[in-house]
Amino acid sequence: MYMDALNKSDLADPSQRDSAALEDAVWRKFDIWVLPTCTAFYLLSSFFNVPDNQDMNNIGNARVAGMQTALKISDYQYTVALTLTWVPYIAMELPSNLILKRVGPNLMLPTMVILWGIVAAMQGLVTDYTGLYLCRFFLGLTQGGLFPGLVLYLSSFYPRERLHIRITTFFASASLTGAFSGLLAAAITKMDGVGGKPGWSWIFILEGLFTVLFGIFSFLILPRSPETVRFLSPEERSYVLSKLKSSKAISEDERKDDFSWIEVLRAIRSPQVLMLCVVVFFGGALLFGLAFFEPTIVAGLGYTGNQAQLMSVPPFVLAFFASMISAFFSDRYGCRGLTVIFFSIWCIIGFSTFYVSTSQRIRYASLFFSVTGAYASAPAEITWVANNSAPHTRRASGVAFVSVASNLGAILATWLLGSLSPGPNYTAATITFVVMSIGLGRSLISKSALPLTGESCKGEDEAFYGKGR
Repeated sequence: MYMDALNKSDLADPSQRDSAALEDAVWRKFDIWVLPTCTAFYLLSSFFNVPDNQDMNNIGNARVAGMQTALKISDYQYTVALTLTWVPYIAMELPSNLILKRVGPNLMLPTMVILWGIVAAMQGLVTDYTGLYLCRFFLGLTQGGLFPGLVLYLSSFYPRERLHIRITTFFASASLTGAFSGLLAAAITKMDGVGGKPGWSWIFILEGLFTVLFGIFSFLILPRSPETVRFLSPEERSYVLSKLKSSKAISEDERKDDFSWIEVLRAIRSPQVLMLCVVVFFGGALLFGLAFFEPTIVAGLGYTGNQAQLMSVPPFVLAFFASMISAFFSDRYGCRGLTVIFFSIWCIIGFSTFYVSTSQRIRYASLFFSVTGAYASAPAEITWVANNSAPHTRRASGVAFVSVASNLGAILATWLLGSLSPGPNYTAATITFVVMSIGLGRSLISKSALPLTGESCKGEDEAFYGKGR
């Protein structure tokens, strides 16, 4: 009896060690091959005029560098140009997500990158507001599926308890571009006059051309799915699929992941999707308001030219580190809701301080709170809906609907900070953002909100949802 027990123990230990070794190896390989490519896509989109990805930093920097004056457009026309991007952008999000799996993300995502790179570069050739309007429209058309597509793509490669830190990794790259786009724009604008073009034109042209080149390269490295990756051994592939199925990241029965209009309708009626649409609408207004106009806000505090570009950097650096640290704890302890509530408090502090203070230094310091709060809460919100939506079609739809809600908030922010609430005080916009920050946290604290740990709402299919973390 003793020897039998000993033998069983000896047999179990190697198996456990093998499992632990596989656990470390397989996700590390995905982090090396899959995650960097997705991060690069989002990083480029944030630089190069992708509304859903904060790229308005790019057009914001071009505006500071003299684009608006050169094109002789008013604040109203500039706001129309920003808003026009959202019409095709929002229209593309759901259909793009629904066809992503059938077409293949390894083909569809790089193609989008190449197309938007071409359009982004053409912005540097426009000579009037009509040309800018056309570029912004086609930019939205080519980029509409990027952000929800990346979230959906990663959710099929990582189990739910490992997803937040990965989504934050590519999402936080946007806060880095918020930092480095200012540095890059400051350097590129020194090309003013080269080739007979102003500095702001070269911001679009150079960044757009690089995007096209990377899109072409990404065809070679982006895998279609966990089942088809070339860098996993058969044993590793089997282990990954087992983990993904056990965490409900993919279905046990592949037929359940086939397209179904019924699942699209179920996503629309899903309590957590509806709740998070409200939350993300508030969060999207805060996030994109700062993403679009932070360089302009900084310029309104008395900084000019390259100094304004450089001073826009530090708040985004803090946002990056805060996002990564909070995502680590969110995955470890399953606290998506608490993460959003915590950073909504940061937004309240930041926007309230900007409103009540007249000191330029204090107002600048307030941006560290508001930018960090807006950027760090967003990945938790989108991860929450991806964690709690299955099978594939329902998840694709839920992620798209929440992304649409975020973009609708962005449209509101565009007009609030663009023409309805003029700088440098942005009084109406700041008051609105304070109220939204309060609503962002309050909607989650209320008794009718989703569980703070991200567990599924009562009545949902536990066979698919389980604990959403």
